[in-house]
Amino acid sequence: MNHGWTGKILKVDLTAGTISSLRPPGELYRKFIGGKGLAGHYLRPCITLPWDHPDMPILLFTGPLVGTAAPTSGRSTVMSRSPLTGTVADCSVGGRLGFQLKRAGWDGIIITGSSSFPRGLEIDNDAARLIDAAGQWGATTDVMFEEFGAGGWSVAAVGPAAENGVAFASLMVDRHHAAGRTGIGRCFAAKRLKYIAIHGTNRVPVFDRRELLAAREEIMRLTAASPVLMGQQGFSCFGTGSIYDLLDSRRMMPTDNFRKTYFDRAGELNAHAYREAYLPVKHGCMGCHIRCKKIAGRGKRKGASMPEFETMSHFTALLGNTDMELVMEANRVCNLYGMDTISAAATLACYREISGEADLSPHLLRLLHETGTGSTGLGRELGKGSRAFARAHGRSSASMAVKGLELPAYDPRGAYGMSLAYALSTRGGCHLRAYPVSHEILRKPVATDRFSFSGKARIIKIAEDQNGVVDSLTACKFIFFAAGLEEYARAYSAVTGVASTAQDLLGIGERIYYQERIMNARNGFTAADDDLPARFFEEPGSGDTAVPIGPLDRRAFLAARAKYYRIRGLDENGLPRAETIRQLGLEENERPG
Repeated sequence: MNHGWTGKILKVDLTAGTISSLRPPGELYRKFIGGKGLAGHYLRPCITLPWDHPDMPILLFTGPLVGTAAPTSGRSTVMSRSPLTGTVADCSVGGRLGFQLKRAGWDGIIITGSSSFPRGLEIDNDAARLIDAAGQWGATTDVMFEEFGAGGWSVAAVGPAAENGVAFASLMVDRHHAAGRTGIGRCFAAKRLKYIAIHGTNRVPVFDRRELLAAREEIMRLTAASPVLMGQQGFSCFGTGSIYDLLDSRRMMPTDNFRKTYFDRAGELNAHAYREAYLPVKHGCMGCHIRCKKIAGRGKRKGASMPEFETMSHFTALLGNTDMELVMEANRVCNLYGMDTISAAATLACYREISGEADLSPHLLRLLHETGTGSTGLGRELGKGSRAFARAHGRSSASMAVKGLELPAYDPRGAYGMSLAYALSTRGGCHLRAYPVSHEILRKPVATDRFSFSGKARIIKIAEDQNGVVDSLTACKFIFFAAGLEEYARAYSAVTGVASTAQDLLGIGERIYYQERIMNARNGFTAADDDLPARFFEEPGSGDTAVPIGPLDRRAFLAARAKYYRIRGLDENGLPRAETIRQLGLEENERPG
């Protein structure tokens, strides 16, 4: 491949301690593009192996737009099989990791095997080597960034949580970014891989630079006109925390482990309150002009990562906490140990409900420390996630998770498309697979009735396909509040020289997403797993007379799910059909190229 792609993949065998390269055929790139698509292609032959089997790969892939002038094109995908859920585990992660890998001359990395001692992987352009990292094993992530993060290098590292068996351990990237969901950090620790450090200086060849700049200008113009992204109350100014008040006003902020949908102290803990206290400054991923990440600009927290919306919400409303400084410290501790903040908070909320403790705030930090270090029996229990914890205590109904992945900070009773998206997500309770918040709450690209299932099955399917290809190009989902696949198809064609339309890209996204359905089906996932906790069908929310939040209608939910299965080309049990597999070119006997 001459443009956009480097045509090379790095292969690392940790058992043998060897490094080699792979040159896939051009057709494979056109079929799966990169990022999530190519990673899924290389994961599929191994997907039925246990998540910690030495032959189970960890895959880190960029896309053709990474390292170019295309806006928000600095992201990458990390993928394996989840130790938390057993599903496909993939995370789109920002920072400089994808940018540096692409500039080093690689489209991706395939890591297999398992080392007998801690290792680090260092890549400097064409040169790659495995390093003895025994001295770093046990170190918190900040130590890794201070030691390896200078001189333009990008560093991805796991912390003590992954090493101590926390099933929702994250991979921290460049200090302020996380591949957080599904426990991908635990996969690294199981192979005894402590960190990856990458430095690249090569330019990515572009087919038509003038056309790419024209596509970029169009995307930038649309972004500038978006209040959600660039407005005075938008992501650029306040980060994702800008929607905290919006979710509160819609009475769909998960409270007391999803037993309520309204937190009466929310108004004191919003993004404006954080700005007053910490004066955040803008930070962002490589190649992004939105810069939605925020860093504390003053006080003793100066330089610290500000919490994202989900962290803000779950460490307040979900746990009944009203101390903003405690949220900042909880966020810091999770980042140091390398723990997903959503799953950490949701597991603690599950513990709080089961234990009956009215106020967890005095013990919150101690519980996080015990979880991250596995230093107590309770900490080790919590580190297994809410589903395992609730089952162990005979209270499975207290785990607010789908397929074992804890739900983020959008109560599904307040947005019916979200309820469907949670249930159908291939990696479990995830808002980003289809992100119906865009049309149900933010009204982008058009508003839909959040209290109706009408049309939602098809919308969810299309959104999953779009996000599948976005994570393969790769780009940021947030920019699609303003731009669309039309603009990114133009950028993709300009970079690669592959003539493509928005519909072409959507078709590739359908192939990419269906492949994940195939992989989950091979591990026994069926319609029984495409469901929500019973609480949402049995208990109302806590809205007011103006915004009634009732329980979900189970028959309507199941009807919408059945419609989705038909539209997606699945059978009535949510399983892939041979006909659809053939139509999408995903035959079972296909092997990686």
